[in-house]
Amino acid sequence: MQTSTILLIVFAVVLLWMAMAYNRLVVLRNRAKEGFSDIDVQLKRRYDLIPNLLEAVKGYVAHEKGVLEQVTNARTRALSAEQSGNVKDIGMAENMLAGAMKSLFAVAENYPDLKASANFIELQRELRDAEDKIQSARRFYNSTVMVLNSSIESFPTNLVAGALGFAKQDFFEIGSSEERETPKVSF
Repeated sequence: MQTSTILLIVFAVVLLWMAMAYNRLVVLRNRAKEGFSDIDVQLKRRYDLIPNLLEAVKGYVAHEKGVLEQVTNARTRALSAEQSGNVKDIGMAENMLAGAMKSLFAVAENYPDLKASANFIELQRELRDAEDKIQSARRFYNSTVMVLNSSIESFPTNLVAGALGFAKQDFFEIGSSEERETPKVSF
């Protein structure tokens, strides 16, 4: 009687711990999904701003057609990657779009009238705000993925995670080594 009661209590404690571990993993997985969804929302906002920015620039830089096409193509690739749902593909496409946008702003520097345009200034401000929110959403997503992945890999939670099919998530990372380098500034 005494041994069976002890075994029953031990079994109940293990079962309770497994339920708590499972619930924690579910919460972390859902937070990661929420973080990725936040990134999607902000990327959509940026994608909606880019055509307006291109229209504002077109009138001033008609002979800079290559840069405008580069931004348009990068935006299209980023939208396609977003639909795939693959974090690595989205990250690579986003990095290409960021590079194209840098080129666009570099071209805009050569046009004082454009830089002074209220419409262009407002679009730049909104785009900068969108970029800040994207960075914040990426940080939230990556920190949540780090906690989820650590839980999945840590003992004894890894026993529950492996048995119940929880998989590690990919981080939202910079794809190119050029973006990791410190920019060179010359005066």
